[in-house]
Amino acid sequence: MSEIINQVNLRKMEITDIIKVAEIEKASFPTPWSSYAFTCELLDNQFAHYIVMTLKDEPEKIIGYGGMWVIIDEAHVTNIAISPEYRGRRLGEILLLKMMEVAIDKGALRMTLEVRVSNIRARKLYERLGFKSAGLRKGYYVDNHEDAIIMWKDLMESISG
Repeated sequence: MSEIINQVNLRKMEITDIIKVAEIEKASFPTPWSSYAFTCELLDNQFAHYIVMTLKDEPEKIIGYGGMWVIIDEAHVTNIAISPEYRGRRLGEILLLKMMEVAIDKGALRMTLEVRVSNIRARKLYERLGFKSAGLRKGYYVDNHEDAIIMWKDLMESISG
């Protein structure tokens, strides 16, 4: 994984990133957030923290992003996605590790997220990074009423894997 880490940069999301982020969002989710939703997150939500992943040799090329809300001592992952053509290279892992680092820096002790029951790839990533299932949100996803698994991670525990 160290080789791929040297090929990407991670930085705070800016307003000018939203068009590309929205494209990745649309390619990644059946009910994607709009550009307006991301704009509101960046401008109006004091709890929101968003990161983009770019290529080192093409810093204007956004290939992934992640967002979370950090409220008191908890971080809630709102979204995380890697552009389809860059998936399968453990970039999501790199991005989520950075999000954990930022969450800890902002005072979070725990991190939570929801994931589709059918999203085995994402579930395996989260489990590899120490997230544990904590419950089910029945019919959580509006497109097909699929259940969501609620997962939590204690950010003070070391990451296994």
